[in-house]
Amino acid sequence: MLALVIDDSKTTRMILRRMLKELGFEVEEAENGREALDLLESGFAPNIVLVDWNMPVMDGYQFVKAVRSKPKFNKLVLMMVTTETELDRLTAALEAGIDEYVMKPFTKEVIEEKLEILGFARS
Repeated sequence: MLALVIDDSKTTRMILRRMLKELGFEVEEAENGREALDLLESGFAPNIVLVDWNMPVMDGYQFVKAVRSKPKFNKLVLMMVTTETELDRLTAALEAGIDEYVMKPFTKEVIEEKLEILGFARS
């Protein structure tokens, strides 16, 4: 299984990469939504994308809106992993088309539980 982690924090990307690898994923990374969108447009086809909200160039919300506007990415599973805890942000992300929402700080158990909810069994 393939995962794409989008976060401007190198540390967060490293933590999520390690967790996802332990759960059986191969992981690619992007520092912002624009870089990630370019990667998807080039043909990279992950099973799941974990995306932060707050990033330069293109934030996570803009990324989700861009991805969901393209029919070829309709089946792409999106999980927002962010420090944004306000209900209006959660609502906006859900309305934009995310499949799950995780608030930072998070644990491996939380990520694993969300992946299971989304249908990704541990390998």
